[in-house]
Amino acid sequence: MLTRQDRTIPGCLDVLAQIAPLGLKHIGFKDIGADEPILRALNAGIKALGAQSYLEVVATSPEAALNSARIAAAIGVDHLLGGTQAAATLRLLQGTGIKYYPFPGTPTGHPTQLGGDAAQIATHTADFIAQGCAGVDLLAYRATEADPLALVRAARTASRTGKLICAGGVDCPDRIAALRAAGADAFTIGSAAFDGTFAPGKPGLIAQLQDIISCV
Repeated sequence: MLTRQDRTIPGCLDVLAQIAPLGLKHIGFKDIGADEPILRALNAGIKALGAQSYLEVVATSPEAALNSARIAAAIGVDHLLGGTQAAATLRLLQGTGIKYYPFPGTPTGHPTQLGGDAAQIATHTADFIAQGCAGVDLLAYRATEADPLALVRAARTASRTGKLICAGGVDCPDRIAALRAAGADAFTIGSAAFDGTFAPGKPGLIAQLQDIISCV
């Protein structure tokens, strides 16, 4: 994710050009931190690299979240992550081909934290899949009331056919391995790469991303 602290980074288009030689196939950004023209250009740039594009909604109000879904439809991303208003969002995305992965649990604030226990995560996940979502976007390591991996396992059990993406707080190889073992299909990472904390002692974004790629 071209994001830091739940915001699309300044200079995101320049950074996209910088990382292009890595051949990444999945690149995303947030709905906060850049205006729609920049997000449109960023999405086009990601697709020009042959990668799938992801927009993650971290807006804190229902109205803003739905507006971000409208922007996702307008600019034509491949995947929309986040938000909790699944039915309304799916209506906005109808006919676009965009795959949607809402947040199970109770997300609050910015940067987003996750409330809810394993039972709630399982209930929400099953409901979202039943409504036609492609999967869920679980803020496992942002959990405030439960063990992160217990939430991953609950979502995995409830989402046998949908994709389970884990977002937020993925900052070291051990967490990637733990998510994989618990049943996650994918994860997002942004701040740890830009802060240089994923691979301490290795300077530069490219070195951080190379270490992250080696864990996948």
